Amino acid sequence: MDTRVLAIDFGASGGRGIIGEEKNGEIVLTEIHRFENIPVSVNGTLHWDILRLFYEVKQCLKKASPYGISSVGIDTWGVDFGLLRKGKLLSDPVHYRDTRTAHKSDDESLITKKELYRATGTQIMDINSIYRLLCLKKDDPELFAMADTMLMIPDLLCYMLTGDIHAECSIASTTGLFDPYRRDWAWDVIDRLGLPRRLFPPVTEPGTVCGMIRDDICKELNIASVPVTAVCGHDTQSAMAAVPAEEEEFAFLSSGTWSLLGTQSPKPLICEGAENIITNEAAYGGKTAFLKNLTGLWLLQESRRYFAAHGREYSFAQMEEMARATPFCGVVDTEDGGLSLPGDIPGRIKKLCVQGGFSEPSTDAQIIRIIYDSLAHKYKTALQELSAYTGKKYSRLYIIGGGVRDKFLSERTAQVCGIDVITGSPEATALGNAKIQLEALKTNREETYA
Repeated sequence: MDTRVLAIDFGASGGRGIIGEEKNGEIVLTEIHRFENIPVSVNGTLHWDILRLFYEVKQCLKKASPYGISSVGIDTWGVDFGLLRKGKLLSDPVHYRDTRTAHKSDDESLITKKELYRATGTQIMDINSIYRLLCLKKDDPELFAMADTMLMIPDLLCYMLTGDIHAECSIASTTGLFDPYRRDWAWDVIDRLGLPRRLFPPVTEPGTVCGMIRDDICKELNIASVPVTAVCGHDTQSAMAAVPAEEEEFAFLSSGTWSLLGTQSPKPLICEGAENIITNEAAYGGKTAFLKNLTGLWLLQESRRYFAAHGREYSFAQMEEMARATPFCGVVDTEDGGLSLPGDIPGRIKKLCVQGGFSEPSTDAQIIRIIYDSLAHKYKTALQELSAYTGKKYSRLYIIGGGVRDKFLSERTAQVCGIDVITGSPEATALGNAKIQLEALKTNREETYA
């Protein structure tokens, strides 16, 4: 009998439900549902519309039912979470691009950046969950005091499906509160910051069955109950499980709204002076991902929204061709803080070009070309940093994720970095999600009949 699983993959701008099935030694993917992920601003605070996202999870389940699936797995972006009290969600999760944590990582009154990095191996970034929790504790003490559980977004959606409370380790490792050596919460850090231990659920490894879909949901959707499997809840790590590399040591780039460039290691690599540069994340199979978080296709996505709002509609394919037809006209620092916020990205790029000694771009095509070249040059710098910290030279860069559809970006990356680029699946996250589920089902069967 064929075994099929449902991979539900949420990105920062959209999501999809995909059936994964192993055929002739390969995993074949069939998309059954695709949807937008649109945040909502309420009273000046940017939130994720979590109930709408759970509605989309249900639509995925309903459309997957005819396929006879044996498991469901959910992955999402990192760092964001919901707070619960007695099983009830207290408020919609706050979006990582909300401005409340701007420059919060500069406050070292409770713990220094170096101490925090030594303990967690997590790249110090304002968006990390640790700073969001500290903001809540200070600015909304009543809400914070009410909470008895913190669930990262994929764990929250799994909880809404099953009633099971857990913290999958890859998504937990994006918080800045995770011990990469013990693959558990960094309790010493949590205690030092005065965060209540009750907030942090038991940690589980990817491949763990977290429970069955609730009876009331099955009745509502007229579907059979199946297990929900904890895959790598952080989409980057699900994607990394699908990197088509044969060598043990490889460099990869997960290209989407964010760019994540790094390698895989059998153990954490916590290097002196790397606290603002490289992070350690719990990866599949007990391994560690050693990688750098970078701004990615967000710059093209947000510029496209800005152009459209001003009457200039471009498809992503048109933007790629515009960039290809435009000569080099400058680069900017894609990690400049002004480029992380929604709004007039093209205007900010113009200012950064002038500050950097380049001519101010005068056309949309020049803006787009600058984004391509700036990303490629940032990848070159990140590869150099990766080699410096690991002591290894990488001859290939494996690119996975939605960004592989953009051939010009891969070409510019290869040219600027001076490296062979090998592209994998544009649906690498869903592919890795499905792979983890299928391997978990196979392991469970072997254990049952052992």
